[in-house]
Amino acid sequence: MKVIRAKSAGFCWGVERAIKVAREESRGGERTVYTDGPLIHNRQMMDALGKDDIKEVGDYQSKKDLKISDKAEKESVVVVRAHGISPQRREYLKDLGLPFRDGTCPDVGIIAGKVKSHADKGHSVVIFGDPEHPEVIGLVGYAKGRSHVISNEADLHQLPALGDNVAMVSQSTMFTHEFKHLSGLLASKYPNLLVFDTICGATKERQSDLVELVESGADAIVVIGGKHSANTRKLAKLAASYDRPTFHIETANDLNPLNFSEFSTVGVTAGASTPEFIIRKVCERLEQI
Repeated sequence: MKVIRAKSAGFCWGVERAIKVAREESRGGERTVYTDGPLIHNRQMMDALGKDDIKEVGDYQSKKDLKISDKAEKESVVVVRAHGISPQRREYLKDLGLPFRDGTCPDVGIIAGKVKSHADKGHSVVIFGDPEHPEVIGLVGYAKGRSHVISNEADLHQLPALGDNVAMVSQSTMFTHEFKHLSGLLASKYPNLLVFDTICGATKERQSDLVELVESGADAIVVIGGKHSANTRKLAKLAASYDRPTFHIETANDLNPLNFSEFSTVGVTAGASTPEFIIRKVCERLEQI
């Protein structure tokens, strides 16, 4: 079977940076690194990081108090994951009294800055994203009660009156065409709307590269990544919209050869939190079918 791999498959620079931060702080396992929730949304990579004593504590949404032993035999440090956190959560983590290192993706930091600055100016801030996603939860914390999260057109039509000054941003991993559609609808109601396209470049590149896989003749699409990964789920949804059989898997062990018996060419892409060793193994397994 012929396998076409998307150029952008694998870690984005924000994820690479977060992993680098955690490994620097671990010093090869000399120190215990506690990440507030999963550093990245990939279970296999978190298992690999565990070999350097990098441990996930807390919960997916960074809401629960952390249970960190004060009887540890070696020094510990807290690292903020790539998705970022709210200012309130940041204060809580720093109050734990442990060394603190921020692994927030700089692209997410830019979005947080826009939310904060415009909320400070009195704007209502509309955030396009998943209200349950940790990135969005963190962004809401910067809005000082002036934010409204929408996921679709129905949410937009249910917004209360927002006043004369309104700004709109997006979670970094959303669909570009959906953001343009919703921002256009909102602008028709609020002519002075300030629109900031904060969908990150890596997300846009993955979406365009997926279209290229389809145009290159892929009969089916394999999307590799964690089931909790927002950008991976978006890729799978986009692939299915092109009327191609789509398989969202986490590892090569999830591949069933019987599912691919009718295909001659398969396109492979991966979410921003998927490590190279998993992508390579999936491609090798597909080529053997």
